[in-house]
Amino acid sequence: MPDRDLLRLQKYIADAGVCSRRNAEALIAQGHVWVNGKKAVLGQKITPGVDKVTVSGKAVRPVAQPKITLAMNKPRGLVCTNEDPHHTETIFSVLPREMAKYRFFCAGRLDMDSEGLVILTTDGDLAHRLMHPSNVVVKRYHVILKQPYPAARLPLLVKGIVLEGERLKVERAALISPDASKSSTNLDVHMHHGKKREIRLLFTTLGYDVKRLRRYQIGSLQVKGIPLHAMKVLTTKEIDMLFHSPRTPHAALEASSPSLDT
Repeated sequence: MPDRDLLRLQKYIADAGVCSRRNAEALIAQGHVWVNGKKAVLGQKITPGVDKVTVSGKAVRPVAQPKITLAMNKPRGLVCTNEDPHHTETIFSVLPREMAKYRFFCAGRLDMDSEGLVILTTDGDLAHRLMHPSNVVVKRYHVILKQPYPAARLPLLVKGIVLEGERLKVERAALISPDASKSSTNLDVHMHHGKKREIRLLFTTLGYDVKRLRRYQIGSLQVKGIPLHAMKVLTTKEIDMLFHSPRTPHAALEASSPSLDT
């Protein structure tokens, strides 16, 4: 059979709406995926419609669905997961009725206490591009702290700290409307492919409590114009904006990673 008829197993599983491609790879590595009665291996290709694929004992069948990408202004209190036994309200449970029948992936999550721009898509390839480490998709956040943060400590946010063997850091940090002492409770921080709750953990470890965390931009796409709790369907042009970050002029009270300025 021609190679063009073969499909990578993880892509087949993602296209069927079972989970994201990255999660599919993890399921394969953990031995939960079988093809024609044999345990699957990473890198395996299958012939759709011919090979029988099961995940955790359940047959995988392709689901035809349109490619839809939504930008949501997530409020606090919603979790970015399809199912959570501890929280009945998720970003997927508030999808418009006409969208609820489709399987969406969350490309870049926000924790329950954070708010702002979240991308939901039925396009597994797009979700993979947005989340893959090889693509530098810059996310921008407005952080409000309970205590003023001094300009002198901005470089520490970029340098980062090591917590439990992992380095927590941001790529850029700037004070918003600093006072005469060159400190502020409001900061603008940029990062990409952050770990779970990384910004909160970074500030907390440094001795600053986060009062509010809002993601206002991904790439060059801003949440501005989308009401809280609402969402809009993105055009092809707007989807492309997710992968393009305009250069940010250096402010007087700012620290940034040189790798993102090249």
